[in-house]
Amino acid sequence: MLEFSPAFALLLGAVLVAFSRGPLRAVVMLAAPLLGAWGVYQLEPGTVVEFQMMGMQLTPVRVDALSILFGYLFHLAAFIGVVYSLHIKDPMQDVAALAYAGSGVGAVFAGDLLTLFVFWELLAITSVFLVLARRSKHSLSTGMRYLVMQVGSGVLLLAGAICYASAGNGLTFDFIGLDAPGGWLIFIAFGIKAGFPMLHGWLTDAYPEATPTGTVFLSAFTTKVAIYALARGFPGTDLLIVIGTVMACFPIFFAVIENDLRRVLAYSLINQLGFMVVGIGIGTQLALNGAVAHAFTDVIFKGLLMMSMGAVLHVTGEMRGSELGGLYKKMPKTAILCMVGAASISAFPLFSGFVSKSMVVAAAIQEGYTVVWLALLFAAAGVFHHAGIKIPFFAFFAHDSRYVDSAHEPPVNMLVAMTMGALLCVGIGSFPGLLYGLLPYDTGFWPYDVSHVLAQLQLLAFSALAFTWLKLAGIYPPELKSVNLDVDWLYRRLAPQEIRTALARLAPIDRNLREQGRELVASSLGMLARHHGSYGVLARSWPTGSMVIWVAVMLGLSLVLYYT
Repeated sequence: MLEFSPAFALLLGAVLVAFSRGPLRAVVMLAAPLLGAWGVYQLEPGTVVEFQMMGMQLTPVRVDALSILFGYLFHLAAFIGVVYSLHIKDPMQDVAALAYAGSGVGAVFAGDLLTLFVFWELLAITSVFLVLARRSKHSLSTGMRYLVMQVGSGVLLLAGAICYASAGNGLTFDFIGLDAPGGWLIFIAFGIKAGFPMLHGWLTDAYPEATPTGTVFLSAFTTKVAIYALARGFPGTDLLIVIGTVMACFPIFFAVIENDLRRVLAYSLINQLGFMVVGIGIGTQLALNGAVAHAFTDVIFKGLLMMSMGAVLHVTGEMRGSELGGLYKKMPKTAILCMVGAASISAFPLFSGFVSKSMVVAAAIQEGYTVVWLALLFAAAGVFHHAGIKIPFFAFFAHDSRYVDSAHEPPVNMLVAMTMGALLCVGIGSFPGLLYGLLPYDTGFWPYDVSHVLAQLQLLAFSALAFTWLKLAGIYPPELKSVNLDVDWLYRRLAPQEIRTALARLAPIDRNLREQGRELVASSLGMLARHHGSYGVLARSWPTGSMVIWVAVMLGLSLVLYYT
């Protein structure tokens, strides 16, 4: 029987990498995810490892179809990420990347809330080093904000687990629901990592600030662990349908006006997470299959897009769309691989996004969520705009930038990793049975019916036509040097403005209080001067007879008090 978590291989690899140098480090980094994947392959559904600790029943390992799928996914993402990062010579990034991936694997195999909490916090602590590794003043401040949000999520998870267990529900990590305060705390904890609206600011700030290789790892694990946790703990929760619909739609507007292309991809990540959250909220077998399948494909095609933009950043040192363009002339392989990722995220037929996203959309219309279905269609068209067209267009085409003459293809390992991602995008899209065989439920869904393919092609054609018309008409927002505040506007702009308004309204009251205070102080000082000043009453010389009278009076009062 398995006596340790499948995360052991990756975590041990991180320890060994810390003490390895040169080619040995590369061997260890490549071997760790391969050995971990082999360990997952050896697992049998239904395997459970349990033990007692301090009167609590803990389940550090619980194996079922859902955990196995995410186990394969995370080891695959770790391997591709390692290949992509082989050219760097930064031990901190290497150690953090493997430990981060291992934390994600440990979380998806956790069978109790306490074990989940441990790996939940390890995710936060290990991943922040991928942001700090950029070693800039901005990355430091961004990393600290990221860490506060992630650790805060863990605190909420622990508090929720305590409340949930105290209510007699135990620590088993299965369906939780929103019937008790503990469930709500856990729900919010999951929502922070999943990038719920108003809780997503850490994502769009941290991911673009990470290193080119760090962003690839970041896009694969934290949010997908949250999706797994929601699918495990809150399937069929109606609130998630609303939240997911908003997540799928609102990032489109920010992504269209955003100049930083990695930040555009961060918004598109939230957009794709919205599809997954909707699927979990619907809660049918088809919808849950669609949610986890889309999590699987998103890791690959989003990773491919992040890798292509990381290659551009590695070569040019620039990520602003206003400063890029024309790079296809010197980076044709990277441009082609980027377009494969763009086609996948846009859900073109024969690409991976089509076979996963269609399941969620189909589940929405089958269950009668017409408004949600229309919103998801809008979101699907929108993602083609900002991720499918905008990313490759402004990075590789548009106008020639000043980097064209000096640009070149990235290192071979980067191209190999991107090629692996592209082949998976095409392979899964062309042969969806490879993915469907790993899903928790057998629904018999097949994406390639004529009506669905034609509807998707019409949607994509309309979106492409709209982009072209808007661009030619000069209506499409240009790539400008700007800062997109997003929800930060609330405390960077709105809060200071409201504080200034409140202070302006309180100013007259403040002045009156100040004047009254000054008058009170002045009168008090005048009274003290009259009594204690050099010419005051108490400063005068008193006749001896007066003092005798006062002594007699005091003695008289003492006698009265004594005999009464």
